Amino acid sequence: MSQQRIEVTLAGQKITLATSAEHEPLLRAACTLVDEQIQLAINGGNRSIERASMMAALKIAGDLIKLQTAPQPTTASHSPSNTNPEEIARLQNEIHSLEDQVDALMQTLSLPGSPRPIVP
Repeated sequence: MSQQRIEVTLAGQKITLATSAEHEPLLRAACTLVDEQIQLAINGGNRSIERASMMAALKIAGDLIKLQTAPQPTTASHSPSNTNPEEIARLQNEIHSLEDQVDALMQTLSLPGSPRPIVP
């Protein structure tokens, strides 16, 4: 993996960083996020770049911790491989039964202006 140098701007200062071509998009996105957070901290009243940088770091770290500790949705319980075949068969039978009931009701449906029973 060869290293390349990229130039980014953080808090109005140009910085040269080394990265691989593979990691460059992620590094640029991270720099953009950090710069945005520093600018928000500066606009929020932090006059010192150092203090704004610390506030940005704390904000980003807090967001990361919140994501890491949030309950993760489990898709395994909804996957077909974990579904009981007997339950699938029962649900399919219930669907067929409901379809038969709807068909029977449709045959006797009477709307204003329509003929009385619908006979096949």
